[in-house]
Amino acid sequence: MTEQIEELWELEHQGWDSLCDGSGSDFYGGLMIEDGTMLLASGLSMDRSEVIASLADAPPWERYEIIEPRLLALADGASTLLYTGRAFRAGAEPFVALMASTYVRRTGVWRLALYQQTAVESDRPPS
Repeated sequence: MTEQIEELWELEHQGWDSLCDGSGSDFYGGLMIEDGTMLLASGLSMDRSEVIASLADAPPWERYEIIEPRLLALADGASTLLYTGRAFRAGAEPFVALMASTYVRRTGVWRLALYQQTAVESDRPPS
């Protein structure tokens, strides 16, 4: 179980790192399952192809923080990472949201099936 947790958190950090270095489109294109979905705090629901297209033009984040991470094991080969995420861009208020990334193991590889954000006020302390 510890190895699983480490693998999943490493993937989550790689995802955020890709959003900071501008390679998010390629990273999430490879990580998401074909019928994967992202539900964003803005109210958008995007399938894998929409995620790839939107990240190709997205401005990069400068940095991010993962606060109070925890793992929810759903079944053998399926787990959700839960945390408060805080991301920063120059000249903008931090984006703060409760985040959930659900991963499934397909042919021995962890893949992202569902990602969801719920925005919280940036001045609210993390829960």
